[in-house]
Amino acid sequence: QMQLVESGGGLVQAGGSLRLSCAASGRTFTTYVMAWFRQAPGKEREFVAGISWNTGAKLYRDSVKGRFTISRDNAKNTVYLQMNSLQPEDTAVYYCAARWASAFVTGRGNEYDYWGQGTQVTVSS
Repeated sequence: QMQLVESGGGLVQAGGSLRLSCAASGRTFTTYVMAWFRQAPGKEREFVAGISWNTGAKLYRDSVKGRFTISRDNAKNTVYLQMNSLQPEDTAVYYCAARWASAFVTGRGNEYDYWGQGTQVTVSS
């Protein structure tokens, strides 16, 4: 089993920034993908960004390109999501996810094997 623990959520005004962290522990793999998803009230979960642990390849949803940056710290087994220019529509619970035994970043949630508990991000207008 792999455990994922998110942190860094909170309340911020529109135009502000937050950095989310996701620390992975437990079973580790040589090949895997880490990603961030989010779910707003009454809406379906959606992919935000992902990174291949081996290749560093990244994928973003269009609405966050240029504002959000995903990165990793291999030594700490931690993935980050730097979120700038936040807007009220970014308000959601953000989840960290891991897809093991793959180097391919996908936005399909059912391709991921492990999930964190989520952290709330609220952007006020």
